[in-house]
Amino acid sequence: MADPVPNPNTTDDHEPMPVLDDVLKGSARTVAEDVIPLVEETATISKRQVVPGRVRVRTITDTVEELAHADVQREDVEVTRVPIGRTVEMAPEVRTEGDVTIVPVLEEVLVVEKRLVLKEELHIRRRVAAETVEVPVTLRKQRAVVERLAPDASDPDKEARS
Repeated sequence: MADPVPNPNTTDDHEPMPVLDDVLKGSARTVAEDVIPLVEETATISKRQVVPGRVRVRTITDTVEELAHADVQREDVEVTRVPIGRTVEMAPEVRTEGDVTIVPVLEEVLVVEKRLVLKEELHIRRRVAAETVEVPVTLRKQRAVVERLAPDASDPDKEARS
């Protein structure tokens, strides 16, 4: 590989290269100056926003008719009048026998003396009945629709508003 800097001590068939010391020591001989421009490259980094695509999201509400099922209870009361017609010393209390509630009904009767007479009893029986009912109900459900649009596609919503 060749030496990049010429050695002044080597002898070539060419004219010897002047050394700086020789030029300064020499006479009024003019030295030609060669100017070598230096070039430097620099990198500049910048960024810009690019829209690769668009997305539109819409919600759609659908209605669905369904039957709502529920178990409900209904209570009916049956009242039976039972005539008694007996004289009592004091008023009997309301009492319950099984599923029957007995309410005494009293009456004062004017006699030479006053007597308490049990005129009748009300026998109240409760019956519980369960039944299933179906009631139509309107339910709303939403779903999302996502549409992907090209980046250069114009916005159809903006066009519709214009």
